[in-house]
Amino acid sequence: MNKSETDIQALLQVDHLQVELGVPGRRVCPVDGVSFDVPAGRTLALVGESGCGKSMTALACMRLLPAGGRISEGSVRLGGEALHSLPEARMRDIRGSRLAMIFQEPATSLNPVMTVGDQIGEVLVRHRGMHGQPAWNEAERLLEAVGISDARRRLAEYPFQLSGGMKQRVMIAIALAGDPQILIADEPTTALDVTIQAQVLDLLADLQARRGMGMLLITHDLGVVARMAHRVGVMYAGELVETGEREDFFSAPLHPYSRKLFAALPTQAQRGKALETIRGQVPRLGAHRQGCRFADRCPQAQDLCRQVAPAMYTVGHQTVRCHLYDPAAPIGWLPESPAGLESGVAGPATAGGALEVEGLQVHFPVRKGLFRRVVGHVKAVDGVSLKVPAGETLALVGESGCGKTTAGKALLSLLPATGGSARYGGHELLELSPREWQPLRRDLQMIFQDPFSSLNPRMRVGEILEEGMEALKVEKTAEARALRVEALLKRVGLDPAMRHRFPHEFSGGQRQRIAIARALAVSPKLIVCDEPTSALDVSVQAQILNLLRELQAEYGLSYLFITHNLAVVDYLAHHVAVMYLGRIVEQGSVEEVLRAPSHPYTRMLLAAVLRVDEHGGGVPPGGDTTHGDLPSPLAPPAGCHFHPRCSQAMEVCRKTYPEETRLSPTRVVRCHLH
Repeated sequence: MNKSETDIQALLQVDHLQVELGVPGRRVCPVDGVSFDVPAGRTLALVGESGCGKSMTALACMRLLPAGGRISEGSVRLGGEALHSLPEARMRDIRGSRLAMIFQEPATSLNPVMTVGDQIGEVLVRHRGMHGQPAWNEAERLLEAVGISDARRRLAEYPFQLSGGMKQRVMIAIALAGDPQILIADEPTTALDVTIQAQVLDLLADLQARRGMGMLLITHDLGVVARMAHRVGVMYAGELVETGEREDFFSAPLHPYSRKLFAALPTQAQRGKALETIRGQVPRLGAHRQGCRFADRCPQAQDLCRQVAPAMYTVGHQTVRCHLYDPAAPIGWLPESPAGLESGVAGPATAGGALEVEGLQVHFPVRKGLFRRVVGHVKAVDGVSLKVPAGETLALVGESGCGKTTAGKALLSLLPATGGSARYGGHELLELSPREWQPLRRDLQMIFQDPFSSLNPRMRVGEILEEGMEALKVEKTAEARALRVEALLKRVGLDPAMRHRFPHEFSGGQRQRIAIARALAVSPKLIVCDEPTSALDVSVQAQILNLLRELQAEYGLSYLFITHNLAVVDYLAHHVAVMYLGRIVEQGSVEEVLRAPSHPYTRMLLAAVLRVDEHGGGVPPGGDTTHGDLPSPLAPPAGCHFHPRCSQAMEVCRKTYPEETRLSPTRVVRCHLH
């Protein structure tokens, strides 16, 4: 697209945007000279590591910068109107109607004391003038549009009653309620499983096509970029370092940083090998920069790169900020050592099972009326049996709301179990008192899905990491704990100097790394990992996956890995259990389940995975596609719970829940087809 086209069609225009944070004399620039256009009906995707300034760019466009933040230079225009200079009263009219945003962390963006219906209704009343039953009906339609089943009941619920994926979908519904001209989507599918992700992306694409809506998409998922973006911008340390059309970017990424992002993607071919990572971290805000900002981490860096900041050069239809593309620069590409070396990860550390679960049940009573009578039960987990072998990884996969997180929390006694058994090291975990659980807390840890809500906002990062060590007596002296904190921060890719900051001073991906460091601080033997890489960009994800594999090889750690990222499962896990509506429908080794899935639901999950190819393709590979929505666990379908969505359903499927069929010594499936 040439400049004249963007001038005519652009809805959102950002020109040399510079954002400053902090107090006078100590100001830093998280966004430094960023320029881009978002035309009507097109999507610009901003990609890059956590802390590069992507979300701060979006917040600047919305005029929602944190206290002490301001736009110091440049401009932001919407339809020709200068947003950067408008009074706040006028901006309140624009937010939600002409310009809306899907925030990265729904748990902190939703009002905890308002129902879902009231929060959607606020937007409908203010920006569309809808009241009463019409507003309620429209709110229900919006929830159904983003894939929430039993939408009418969900309207009366509060955010804490929803799963992480459901909260994300509610945020999307709120953003769409005002019919915006420009939608800013900050990691809109981070907390969503692959099937809902496919539905939401299809929904956004359809709305964009029908309304001519422009979209600024911030994501670390290159599959989402390939599926949604028309144009791509790569950000690093507050600057755009590469821009181009999607097809050009995926077929020939130019900047060494862009190439490293692609190399860090986990694939089946890299199983058993260490993923390629980008050494070091994104430069700290306020750090003195001379030359190229990526030079300290770049395998192509040469003397010129460290001395002179590169300009933006045009290469075909792309632009790139790198001396390698300067016709006048006397440097060329350097040879790189081959990536993907063997990681040295061994097989299982010991024989036997680290954790054995039989018939786990977690049922929540539903109460109504003045006397709060029990009128039913939500069977969130309904007879789950699984085994996490010592020194190995069992991946628990399934759609949001199927009970994965509830099962993980119940195993660690963070939620009361209704029935079943869970055995670890000779202990029956579900029968232990809080006092009996105390010595086991060191062995059994959990990495929570939402890092911000699980980190104490009043404690500094160093204090958060030391708290568990002190309580469980991991290190005896303060000096030893301080050294361990420093080492932990380095291992998860953070600067040790960050130990003095509070959680709100970090990006979403950085907070996830802090949560992982906290779990590792007490040297556990088994970790329940609840979406530990969902908020991480691909480069940091590669660091964490390498770290988890190294720790597993070194200490014989076991992982119950709850995730919706099947590429991570393919790379990291030894075994897979597929969960649907509170029950396991298929489990076996990774090779058995992912290469030749037996259950129609497993095939549907795999068909919804976005693939990245060199042509910028992001379309699912085909096969069984998504049919309908996940039913409510309050009223599951009769017979096989999956039959309303199954293209191969038979009459027996509608009447009888299938028994377990063993297909091999390690593989079982619950399906009448077998």
